Amino acid sequence: MPLMKSWVTSANSPTTPFPLNNLPYGVFSQGEGEAHCGVAIGDMVLDVTRLEEAGLVVQGPDPVFDIPFWNDFMELGAEAWSAFRSRLTDLLAEGGSDELSGNAELTKAVLIPLTDVELHLPFAVSEFTDFYAGRHHATNVGTMFRGAENALPPNWLHIPIGYNGRASSVVVSGSDVRRPWGQLKPPTADKPHFAPCKRFDYELEMGAIVGQPSDGPVSVADADQMIFGYVLLNDWSARDIQAWEYQPLGPFQAKATATTISPWIVTRAALEPFRVDTPTREVELLDHLKDAGPMLYDIDLEVTLTPQGGDTATRLTRTNYREMYYSSAQQLTHHASSGCPMNVGDLLGSGTISGPEKANRGSLLELSWGGKEPVTLDTGETRSFLEDGDTLSMTGHAQGDGYRIGFGEALGKILPALER
Repeated sequence: MPLMKSWVTSANSPTTPFPLNNLPYGVFSQGEGEAHCGVAIGDMVLDVTRLEEAGLVVQGPDPVFDIPFWNDFMELGAEAWSAFRSRLTDLLAEGGSDELSGNAELTKAVLIPLTDVELHLPFAVSEFTDFYAGRHHATNVGTMFRGAENALPPNWLHIPIGYNGRASSVVVSGSDVRRPWGQLKPPTADKPHFAPCKRFDYELEMGAIVGQPSDGPVSVADADQMIFGYVLLNDWSARDIQAWEYQPLGPFQAKATATTISPWIVTRAALEPFRVDTPTREVELLDHLKDAGPMLYDIDLEVTLTPQGGDTATRLTRTNYREMYYSSAQQLTHHASSGCPMNVGDLLGSGTISGPEKANRGSLLELSWGGKEPVTLDTGETRSFLEDGDTLSMTGHAQGDGYRIGFGEALGKILPALER
């Protein structure tokens, strides 16, 4: 599919992350005003809340954009999602309806420069589940701690391993992240002590947003249809806290500090042209988890680090979402297989997305090989793990024919641990 032209001229640039082909959903505010639902188009945000008030987008007898999150709209289901996207496309397309483009006063009121707004969490997070579903990452971490011959747990090639996290810790891009305290026990110590984390890290992930509920098992094909869209996700990780706490039940406090997501929900419809197959299976999956067609996406991903007070960003990671072993649909299917109800607004973290080469590794734990091989930044400084004042930025896009589908940025700055 080529670039779809819009009368919003900035949306026609081949480098904008938000062409008419994208139309991602977010929540924004301007000055002291209330937060509204919005759609990114070029370098502008379209105020959907005001469009609904003006009668240009109607989703039923009751308003759904009068509250600052997209959950009520998600609940309407796939037919409503498709109709709304078609309506937006008609209102914004070059040569489409002139109901908006032909009304200068309304256009000025509902099209606002992105530089003039503050972005918020785009949806109310019901539950958060994080997975460990990237084979390169799992192999790297397993090799570090158990040796290459025992890198993957016996169940890893059969099920997407996950754990239930904290929805309350999910924050939008731009939120500062404070270094956590926790119990630490170095290998040489006789007992643990309580102190600030010394091995704080990032994890490059994608987040899938559940847009329809379930009450019982679902197929992989049905799970794919239940997914409303995707965000970038940084599952901040306290590696030293996790090393002491994780046996036998896995991560707890090590992953409870914060999870940063990008502010724009990129819909499954926008990503449809970029579907790709999951990797070849060396162990056949059980029938309920087998692939139902191409379930991953060709999305280039990048992580940069900027030290405190600097303006030089070093690229740490460059990889692609297609490197995942399990798709979000398979993760959702596994999650629901016990009968666990899934809710509108549930967030599923893909797990760290690493590739086959060192430059593709999606965490500092892997890049520095547990701290044994510090990474040299473009400033000349080195990092084994994140330091106070470091700013981490994650970006990603799918590359189309003369356009790209972007997610915005998932950004966070590390603040020092609180004094106690």
